[in-house]
Order: sequence, then structure tokens, then C-alpha cells
Amino acid sequence: MNSINCIVVDDEELARSLLITYIDKLEFLNLVGEAENPLEALGIMKEKQVDLLFLDIQMPEIKGTDFAKMLGSKTKVIFTTAYSHYALEGYELNAVDYLLKPITFERFVTAVNKVQSNTTIDKLDTITIKSGYDLHKVKYDDILFVVSDSEYVTFHLKTKKIISNQRLKALEQELPSSLFMRVHRSYIVNRNYVTGLKGRDLQLSDVIIPVSDSYYDHVKQELF
Repeated sequence: MNSINCIVVDDEELARSLLITYIDKLEFLNLVGEAENPLEALGIMKEKQVDLLFLDIQMPEIKGTDFAKMLGSKTKVIFTTAYSHYALEGYELNAVDYLLKPITFERFVTAVNKVQSNTTIDKLDTITIKSGYDLHKVKYDDILFVVSDSEYVTFHLKTKKIISNQRLKALEQELPSSLFMRVHRSYIVNRNYVTGLKGRDLQLSDVIIPVSDSYYDHVKQELF
């Protein structure tokens, strides 16, 4: 199963402790932090990748629903609250689920299974790229090629570029080999956008990508 990084945001310590106990029972959930309020949660999210928030609604300073509006759609949310009248507002924000306190383990499992199902589908054709404090969910089909420069890689997409602090070798293992190919110590290309081979250069429409001698025979055999 794909691991889901999550945090618990609730101003009540007992409520956080219960959810953390439930999280520890499920192997595909990875707790990366807990917070008493949304501001603390933001600090965690700047440092770590967070896929899912267990988010209380009624909290001092910033309501959970208002915080969810700030996040947009990049992070999934399961609302937790003792007040059933918040349910409609929670669902209007496209929350994965809405858990009414006291939360049973069975109901908790039902909610997180929805997240696991959606995450598995999302990850079939996308990659999450971390760039500084930002996370970008990018479809494989939007990636033309990737070029490395020391400890950084640049994703060349159809409409923009994204720079990420990672090594090309690790990225090569993460990307599906059915779609992507290493052609040089500094380049990975999307097979679908290769249009020609001229000498030791690959053509991706009007872009020229060098092919290393050590990769040439394999590239020619696989792509042509």
C-alpha cells in the first residue's frame, strides 16, 4: 500500500491522542506531526510532506473549515468534530469524510480507506514534486524530460519548469520505466515525446537531448 503522511490538528489533547492511537494501528498511515491549532499545522506542512489532515472544526482563532479553504485541494482533509451541524459545510469543502466525536475505530477505518483508495488512483499517473516548501502534483504525461545539475533536478513540463532538490538516480527508480528512460547521466526523457535520433542526439520535437555512449545501444533498441 502507498504510505499516507498525516497530521492531527485538534486543540484537545485527548482527541489528538485517540486519533494518534488509531493511526498507529494502520500501517499505511504515517504520522508526521500533531498540532493544537492550524498555525502549528502550517509549520509542520512547511517542513514535511503532508497528504492528509485529521482536522477539528471548532478551534480558537481559526476554524478548521476556514483553514481547509486556505489549503485548497492539494491536501486531503478528514474533518473531526463534536458538532453534527458542521457536516454540510465540511462536505461542501470536498472533505474526504466527516467524523463525529466520539470517533470509533471502525468509523475511522472507513474514512481512511476512502483516502487510500483515492490516493492509489491519483498515484497511478502522477508524481508529487517537492520544490522548496511547495508540493506539485504533476501528471507523467506533462513531463517532457528531466535534467540534473549536481543535487538538483529540473523537470521540464509542457508549460513550465520545476526545480527540485533530489538526485537523478533516485528519481529514475521512482518514475515508471514504461514511460521514462535514462539516456545520459544527466537526462531522463519521456518516451512518448521522442521524435527522432540524429547521431548521438535525441529529438523531442524542437528540443535536442544528448545520448551518452553507454546508453546509446539501449536507447536505439528501445525507442527505434
